[in-house]
Amino acid sequence: MALWRKARPEQAEVVEAEPAEVREQVLRARGEGDADTEQALTGSWQVRLQQLLRADPSLAGELRRVLDEVLTPALQPADQDRIGSLVMKATASGHGRVYQSGRDQTIHER
Repeated sequence: MALWRKARPEQAEVVEAEPAEVREQVLRARGEGDADTEQALTGSWQVRLQQLLRADPSLAGELRRVLDEVLTPALQPADQDRIGSLVMKATASGHGRVYQSGRDQTIHER
């Protein structure tokens, strides 16, 4: 993956082989109805990409290109419709609280 080659060249060879392998594992888990394994596999890659962007925010454009041109087209059409972006910002002052969620959220307060 050219993105990894730019950011972490020492890991590029290993990382280039992993997406195809992980994709097969995800598809197998999906086919078996194993949502937990599917979520764990995709979650681990989300964390890796987040770490990559934190280390070098200038890679955001290249990552967006990979998502748009490589990863999203590989999804089933129904899954492609779920792809989007979400930007949330919040500020609280004093004793104010902010709750944000890109999905489900449960808050228990006393």
